[in-house]
Order: sequence, then C-alpha cells, then structure tokens
Amino acid sequence: MADITELYSLHINDLLARHRQLMQQFDFEYLVIPSGAPIRIYMDDMDYPFKSSFHFRTYVPLTELPHSYLVIGQQGKPTLVYYQPEDYWHAKPSDPQGVWPAHFDVQVISDQQQASEFMPQDSSNVAVLGEHTAITSKLTLAADNPSSLINAIQWQRAYKSEYEIACMFEANRMAAKAHRVAEQAFRAGKSEQQIHLAYVEATSCLEHQMPYSNIVALNQNGAVLHYTECQAQAPQQSVSFLIDAGASFNGYHSDITRTYATEQNEFAELITAMDEMQRNCIASIQTNQAYLDLHVDAHLAIAAIIQRFGIVDMTPESMVESGVSATFFPHGLGHLIGLQVHDVGGQFADQNGMPNPPPESHPFLRTTRSMEPGMAFTIEPGLYFIDSLLATQKQGEFASAFNWSKIEALMPFGGIRIEDDIVVRQDSVLNMSRDAFAELD
Repeated sequence: MADITELYSLHINDLLARHRQLMQQFDFEYLVIPSGAPIRIYMDDMDYPFKSSFHFRTYVPLTELPHSYLVIGQQGKPTLVYYQPEDYWHAKPSDPQGVWPAHFDVQVISDQQQASEFMPQDSSNVAVLGEHTAITSKLTLAADNPSSLINAIQWQRAYKSEYEIACMFEANRMAAKAHRVAEQAFRAGKSEQQIHLAYVEATSCLEHQMPYSNIVALNQNGAVLHYTECQAQAPQQSVSFLIDAGASFNGYHSDITRTYATEQNEFAELITAMDEMQRNCIASIQTNQAYLDLHVDAHLAIAAIIQRFGIVDMTPESMVESGVSATFFPHGLGHLIGLQVHDVGGQFADQNGMPNPPPESHPFLRTTRSMEPGMAFTIEPGLYFIDSLLATQKQGEFASAFNWSKIEALMPFGGIRIEDDIVVRQDSVLNMSRDAFAELD
C-alpha cells in the first residue's frame, strides 16, 4: 500500500474534483466550510468538548480546530483560514504541519474577525456547509446547506478513498490494542470504570477524543444496548463482559464490540456460536448486495442459534416472521462508518436524497444501501436478554414456545454483541477489525 502522504494527495485531488463538479452542477462558485465553534455550557464559563465538523474533516485531519474555515473555489488551491489565537489561558493550536498544508493556501489568523478577509466578496453564488458562525452570517446571500448539494455530498460520503480506509484501519489497530487491555482488566476483576480508564489509556487518547462514549458493561448491564453508566464499584462476581469501544485517527473512526465470559459455560458457548455466525455473515457478503438482505439473513442465523440452544422452540423462519427474533436482536445489523461513527447517507435511494427507509419489521436498521465497492460498514449482530422485551413476550401468543427457566438462568449475563468494521472490495471483503487483532497475535 502507498504511504499516507501519497494516499492523502490522491484523496484530496479526487475530493476536490468531485465537489467542484457538484459546484458547477448546482451553480455555486464557492463552498465555505466552517470547522465549527465550541458550545458554551448554559450559565457557565466552560464549553462542551469540541469536534470539528465532518465536512471540514473530509478535507483536513484537524479534529479539534474551532473558528477555522475552508473556502473552496472552482480553481486553484482551497484557502484554509487557520485560527491560532494568542492565548495564555489555553494551549493554542500547533503550527500547520504534516502531509496536508501543501494542498492549501493556509492563512493563519489570531483574531476570529480576521476570517472575514478571506470570505468571497459576492455571496450570491456561495454555499455554506455546516453550522453558521458570526463570520458566515455576514454572507447574507449565501445558500445555507442547500439540500441538493448536501444530499449529493452525503451520497458520495459512503464511498471511501484508500486514504480514508488507511485511516480507519489505523483506528482499528488502536482500538484492537485497547480491547486486549480491557479484556485483561475484566479478567483481573476490575470495575467498569477501571476497565474504561484502562481502555482510554491504551489508545493514548483523552476521553473526549473517543469517537463515542465507550460501552463497558459487566453482567446484566450488557443487555442495555447503549450502556454508559460505567460503575466505579466492581460487582461481587463478574460473569460476563461486553465492550463496545473504538478509536479515532485523523478524524476517522473505528467501532468494535466483543463479549467475554469468565467461565466455560452455556453463555460462553453462545458467545462462540455468535462469533461464528458473525464471521459467516461477513464471509457471505456479495458485492452490490442489499444491506437489508444481509440484515434479514442475520436474523435467521441468530434465530437458528436461539433454537439450537433451546431458548425458543420455533423454527428460525417463524421466529423472524413473527418478530420473536427481534426480542433477542432488537437493533440493526450495522451502519456506514467513517468520519462519523454512524456515517451519513445510509438511508438514501439515490444522490438526490430520495428516502429509502427500512421496513416496518426492522425499523432500527441504519442503512438500506447496497454494499458497493469502497463502502465501509459495521457488522454487529447481537443476542440479548432484555427484561422489557421479554416481559412483552410473556403476555404474547408465542409465550409457550419460550424456555423461561433457561432464559432466567441466562439473564444475569446480559447479552452478546460481536462487531467488526469492514470495507467492501470488488470481489472480497476487508475486515479491518479482525486483521487488526491478527496483527497483535
């Protein structure tokens, strides 16, 4: 693979060409892309943690640079207005450095108002992408996130350049290393908070630089899909551990989930079965396959596991058709991933933004796109024992098919999720997560 400098050059040249083609198509002479501004906590003197807009990060790997702007014209180098204040209260941004500055006309400013000097004089043919700032609000005739342009950009976001794939792969390497540290902490009897802190330290990042709030769940907490309570006190006995955590590199994210058991018991056998099912699911992917079809196939495979382990006495087909499988697998199989953990454009039918929502039977599926070459997805099947969903089934028409004593015995383990980040190739699938773990071995 080419080095990151060469890959970035190819990425930025292709990105500019595509976006300039869209600018011509929709009659815009300039794009103005703010990095964003910190949000002040209500009635406080502190801001919420800041992350640059993903529109901004598409071009430059500046993940925490507020009050800065990209000004992209039809020709020549884009202008990067780089805010570097003189500030003795906070550490100021470093000087522009790395592989990217050569591709921009970098204008360093020390006062936010200086950015106005680099804005287009005529705003009637300008599109602003992102949240308005005091500077962009002066572009009174500019189009504010025009839907036609935004939809086309979001449609294209699904197709990743080799530079973007390399960044996500590095984010997977960082996360895989930290996952191993977290597993060791779990097996040492640590609390959720201790495991979480060990994970963050292993990434060499700060907590606010995580792509999302880590899910570090012991025992029954693994049944809460977005559990982020992170208890400081270790349970009297840890029997299971579910961790859903990623890392970020140059603004691109990873999203990996693993589940563990302390003993070789039936829950451990369920983990093994789900891991095999997830691997088979990825191996079955066909180029240009509808993601919805893969999701439905996953439901059938999970239902087969539920039947095989004697949890529900129904055929896999009847479990899926009746909605029983959704009691145990209530979320979507996965989503697009990249500059955002849940990357944009997942439910588009075309680049015009025509909606393509999931069917009513699978309402939480985040992407309905076809799996085309260059697209990056997560694949994250799950099997959970969730009180509220099981309580509904106890009152339902299929209650007699459920093995309630076995379910009660499995409830303290919470649930299982296995998640990898993959890239669809022309005739194969790149599993960045499994490859990253394999490198550690």
